[in-house]
Amino acid sequence: MKNKRWILWLVVAMAIIVIVFVARDRIHFDWHVFVEQLKLADWRKIGLGVALIWLAYGVRAVRWSVLLRPTKHVSPLKLVGSQVIGFTAVALFGRLADLVRPYLVSRRTNLPLSAQVAVYTVERMFDLGTVALIFSTVLLFSPDRASLPRPDLIHKAALGGLLATVALAIFAVLARVSGKAVAVVVGKTLGFFSVSLGETASEKILGFRDGLNVIGSAGDFVLVVVLSLVHWLMISYAYLESTRAFVASPQLATMTLAKCMLLMAASMGSSLLQLPVIGWFTQIGLTMGAMQALFHVAPEPALGCGAVLLLVTFMSVIPLGLIWAQIEHVSLKKVSEESEHAGVEALTGPVTDEPAV
Repeated sequence: MKNKRWILWLVVAMAIIVIVFVARDRIHFDWHVFVEQLKLADWRKIGLGVALIWLAYGVRAVRWSVLLRPTKHVSPLKLVGSQVIGFTAVALFGRLADLVRPYLVSRRTNLPLSAQVAVYTVERMFDLGTVALIFSTVLLFSPDRASLPRPDLIHKAALGGLLATVALAIFAVLARVSGKAVAVVVGKTLGFFSVSLGETASEKILGFRDGLNVIGSAGDFVLVVVLSLVHWLMISYAYLESTRAFVASPQLATMTLAKCMLLMAASMGSSLLQLPVIGWFTQIGLTMGAMQALFHVAPEPALGCGAVLLLVTFMSVIPLGLIWAQIEHVSLKKVSEESEHAGVEALTGPVTDEPAV
């Protein structure tokens, strides 16, 4: 597995080198202007962005605590360190370290890792739904939506995203309240076309219902929704303030929330397959490209803003996480490897080196 990872990273690195070599004569970049853009930036806004991101980890800890209530009452303060250290591991080692958070929570609370993976899955489901809801609402109802690039296409995409989010929310509520009945109806309906497809769909719905059991009551559901909205609104404004910090660029200094949603989507999309170190540069490059393509930002402020957005929203946790890991005597590399191995065991059973028969 590790050899395959190194091969993947090597291929990506070589691809980046080739792209830079081919495009070096086509891109006119002034490093003096780039440095001036950074000097003129409003670092108070960037500091506010960092503060919002750090506070968002606390909101995540509160939400995880609520999702643990059906199993065990755990103080959110007890979970903040796991969130901070976990995201530090992802920033340093890539998305392969995503299971560090549930692994650390499992160790801290003495609860099974499989239960924490279920919480993590539901957490991600709320993240996806909340982001889609915020993006769609802002893009549909923002006063400056007509000034967005391809407003007709964006309107259709936002409307589709909103309708899909509402439909998924209704389905999740039905699955949580009467998952068995929903599984039977869907299984029989799809069974007319394929028996195996109907059985598979029924099993998936029952598994989805079991995962939603981490939500203990209707009150907890509402609280998780509110916390998710607060969390992602904080992140959205961290993006907005960090972008507006580049006061020497008219396009960035006057960035609106609707335009920032598009930029945020590009930045988040580029981080889904985050690779260690290399992923930092690909994320900056893709975010920079989005700024130039969507808002006609000059390359110098676009690069500076892309780098700052990465630092604020993704890497600002690293110094905090390293300090916290030292206090709690946690080795980030060791815990990343342990969480990956334990996560595979929790989901598929014990891993052995024996070949499959």
